[in-house]
Amino acid sequence: MTLFVQQLANGLALGGIYCLAAIGLTLVFGVLGFPNLAHGALYMLGAYLTFFFLTDVGLPYVVAILAAAVVLAFLGVVLERLVFHPLRNSPHTHHMIATVGVMFFLVAVVQEIWGTGFLRMESPVNGQVSVAGAQVSWQRIIIIVTAVVVLLLLTWFLKRSPHGQAIEAIEQDRTGAALVGINPSMVSMVTFAVSLALVAIAAGLVAPINLLSPGMGDSLSLTVFAIIILGGLGSLPGAIIGGFTIAIAEVMAATYISVGAGEAAIFIILIAVLAIKPTGIFGTVTQR
Repeated sequence: MTLFVQQLANGLALGGIYCLAAIGLTLVFGVLGFPNLAHGALYMLGAYLTFFFLTDVGLPYVVAILAAAVVLAFLGVVLERLVFHPLRNSPHTHHMIATVGVMFFLVAVVQEIWGTGFLRMESPVNGQVSVAGAQVSWQRIIIIVTAVVVLLLLTWFLKRSPHGQAIEAIEQDRTGAALVGINPSMVSMVTFAVSLALVAIAAGLVAPINLLSPGMGDSLSLTVFAIIILGGLGSLPGAIIGGFTIAIAEVMAATYISVGAGEAAIFIILIAVLAIKPTGIFGTVTQR
């Protein structure tokens, strides 16, 4: 029972990271209609920026994460304006090719600045807390609580704020939203900024637990794409449910069977769900 509680906490913490990253990717797909293949590289950049602000600049941990989120949000606006906006009338394959170029560029920049080796970011929060006899690190508790808070704030933003409501309107019907006065160009910039801020927060939360490397976003990209397909392309509830489901299944399978089984569990669940509902759990056909 103690081991189960321990791994459940690990699964919830991993699920929080997956959700934050998957929601950012879902927002971009829902608004612009193409998958951001550079999402993993942006996650990696967020971790390195948090490391920079924490160790080199000397900012407190929370402030370092927020600073990294602000930098990536600004980068999102720049990328949308300089890379993706000029391609707005092009086939989506052009956008995907552009995201691959961004991915290689970001990896090269990180390798040039921080090198190709591994870096370790010390956790500013040490110690553990006992939960039903299991010892759970405070860092994982922080990840779970922060993920829940960010998800609640994001829900409020999408449901109550004008910019959030505009994002949802564009997701539902881009042409109809434009006809009622919503500026798709502005919404695209806000969406990219929010997406990259979320992935920066996810990276900053997990950085003290995992080693930093230029390739740290590769496995996350594959998992996050599986999550948004499982939940339904463009569905935020699907990204949340899919993120926690896959994380817990991955951790439990790796604990009770093998590490390989944990990796396979992700795609076993994906195949099983798609066999029953090909559009994903909450997937629908979106008007464009």
